[in-house]
Amino acid sequence: MYDVWQNALAEIEQQISPANFSTWFQDTSLISTQDGMIVIGVKNTFYVKQLRSRYSSLITTALKNNNVEIKSLDFEVKSPTKNKSRSREITTPVDIKKRIKTIKDSRNTSLTTNTGLNSKYTIDNFVVGSNNDLAVSAARSIIDSPGDRYNPFFLYGGSGLGKTHLVQAIGNELLKRNPNLKVFYTPISHFYSDFIDAVRAGKGKEFNLKFRKLDCLIIDDFQYIVGKEKSQEEFFNIFNDLYQLNKQIIVTSDRLPSQIKTVDERLANRLTWAGAFDLQLPKFEDKCAILRAKAELLGAEIEPEAIEYIAENVNTNIRDLEGEFSTILLMSEVRGLTPLELINKGAVNVNRPTKLPSISSKQVIEKVAKYYQLSIKEMCGKSRVAHIKTARQVAMFLLSKELKLSTNKIAAEVGVKDHTTVMHGIKKISTDLKLNFTLRDQIEEIKESIYG
Repeated sequence: MYDVWQNALAEIEQQISPANFSTWFQDTSLISTQDGMIVIGVKNTFYVKQLRSRYSSLITTALKNNNVEIKSLDFEVKSPTKNKSRSREITTPVDIKKRIKTIKDSRNTSLTTNTGLNSKYTIDNFVVGSNNDLAVSAARSIIDSPGDRYNPFFLYGGSGLGKTHLVQAIGNELLKRNPNLKVFYTPISHFYSDFIDAVRAGKGKEFNLKFRKLDCLIIDDFQYIVGKEKSQEEFFNIFNDLYQLNKQIIVTSDRLPSQIKTVDERLANRLTWAGAFDLQLPKFEDKCAILRAKAELLGAEIEPEAIEYIAENVNTNIRDLEGEFSTILLMSEVRGLTPLELINKGAVNVNRPTKLPSISSKQVIEKVAKYYQLSIKEMCGKSRVAHIKTARQVAMFLLSKELKLSTNKIAAEVGVKDHTTVMHGIKKISTDLKLNFTLRDQIEEIKESIYG
């Protein structure tokens, strides 16, 4: 039973988010399979309710894939000592991950293992908002006509914003419409490690040929190509061959190719031939939409006010947003309170960006001026010299985003004529941040000097 449940857990882990897997399956065990009467051991009655309502079908499928006869599925609360050591063995993440490769090689699961794709990523469960609508529109166009208008499709943005979800969703949808297509997804780190292994084994031609036979190649986390000159050259050649054959090429990165050090200029240019699409941090309304969709998917009840509270206070990325959401739902069930009741009682500690409570507009202006090697008088004067104007606009941006000052107040602080100049300055920096990673790094360094 140990091996069976470990295999099942490894399979389940590939179907749901890491946060949900850790929350609901970490301390489970397989107690009995006698006569097809399956009994799963869990920590408490709350887990019985949640696993039965949300994951019975998933568990049943995973067990059936491991040749377990199932007539009924039930859950039993374990005593503090019952199956304790066995449970720890079964749910050790390292042990589970060791099983994943065996499962992939031995039989078909809902993971389309020969493609590298995970079937849980679909276009239907990708929430569209103002932060990603252009990228999603391009993705749908690719699904309708691969290798045509958006080829290559270059998608970039920060960690946890949904790049992997969206590009794997494209691959899954292409296969859904035409199962005969040869689609392959791989992180760039796997690409170059496999390339090195192939060269060492004298199978470089076979490696190259495998990729040239594809109808759609999806490369994730391209930024890690830094310093891998031979791998760049190999990818460059594969790219050219696929492109000439009108095969779809999809690449993700945390930044534009031209902003990745040591990337060959020819390759950088080719990757953005059809443009570059970015995933931005979701706005408040986008975050609310994501959380509502998540609640609907889980069948969870959560008040609109609770959703708005989470959306307002998580300002990092979608991954963190969903993690906080899952935590609050768990606390809600365990304590027998609604999410909003938990929030109103102060029992929820959603991570906010840390700020010094005594930070002032004067400190922000001083730090910006110092960073750009200007005097406060120069920066807050009327000079139109480019680098001085940029510094002034960065100060406006930080006063708005970090201190939430009104545009009229910011105008008075930085010495500009009126609030419309401030609005223009803030908009200019916000727009530039989408493409200018140097500016992003500068602003992060200034923020560190302010808060650090």
